[in-house]
Amino acid sequence: MKKIISMLLVCAFALAGCAVPVTEGAADVFENEVKSEIAYIEEEAVALAESPAPKTAAYEAAASGVLVKKNEKAEIDYSNAHLGYVMVKYKLSGDSKLKVQVKTAEVTYTYNLTAKEWTVLPLSEGDGKYTVTVYKNVTGTKYAAVISLEMDAVLENEFSAFLYPNQYVNYTDAPETVAKAALITKGLDKALDKVAAVYDYVVDTLEYDTEKAKSVKSGYLPVLDTVLEEKKGICFDYAALMAGMLRSQNVPCKLVVGYAGKVYHAWISVWSEDEGWIDGVIWFNGTAWQRMDPTFASSADRSESIMKYIGDGENYSAKYLY
Repeated sequence: MKKIISMLLVCAFALAGCAVPVTEGAADVFENEVKSEIAYIEEEAVALAESPAPKTAAYEAAASGVLVKKNEKAEIDYSNAHLGYVMVKYKLSGDSKLKVQVKTAEVTYTYNLTAKEWTVLPLSEGDGKYTVTVYKNVTGTKYAAVISLEMDAVLENEFSAFLYPNQYVNYTDAPETVAKAALITKGLDKALDKVAAVYDYVVDTLEYDTEKAKSVKSGYLPVLDTVLEEKKGICFDYAALMAGMLRSQNVPCKLVVGYAGKVYHAWISVWSEDEGWIDGVIWFNGTAWQRMDPTFASSADRSESIMKYIGDGENYSAKYLY
């Protein structure tokens, strides 16, 4: 039976503002004109909380220009939708608040955009219909649609979306992180051995940044090399750093955002060739695997009570996958 290993990266503060050639037929697109759509988009919280010589990355996202929808303001490149991602760019300057939503029938993912920069967005929900819409702010939480794309995505496999870098796990711009991952996993072939090495490094090296947790604002994105250099961070930093390290070493992993009880958190799910998607283990105590939460484990020195808590899958529920 396939299981899903989730390395849970939980903290316990209350939530504070928390190429490759395209495959023919990879995505069917309905070229509808953008409607005068208005959306009300709330700022999302950051998943944080507090608890009691560079190597080239194996996967590099690209706006290949083969399948594109664009207008004078924005551009959506879906050339590599079959690999589990699309790329979006707002081409004008002067609009301070920009967002993009990736929607399926079940869930809506909302991301911030920076003008004149490409952003990589994962197709986290696998095969199916997606609507990608770029918005610019009108006032308050009111946003106007700039461009929209509807497509049927057929992914090559279930892993690509969780191997390529994206806005939340941007290891393309983190050469030191990639180099460190290569160093600490040197000589290791099995995915679970790499997971253990990366996990142990993060737990033993990083300290939870209480001050950052108090001041972080909505829209915060981890800069992996900065987290690595400063050796401290919030829950989101722990999760993104481990995900970036593992993906750069060809280990598929999902950065998951959800709830532990009533508190917003982030954790990681990892795929192993031997076990498939594994649920419930990242740490082995000699007789049994435990669900790992590096933030808890680091700050509590892996105490028995903490390990028992984070080993209980009923404490966690997933909301978004990145």
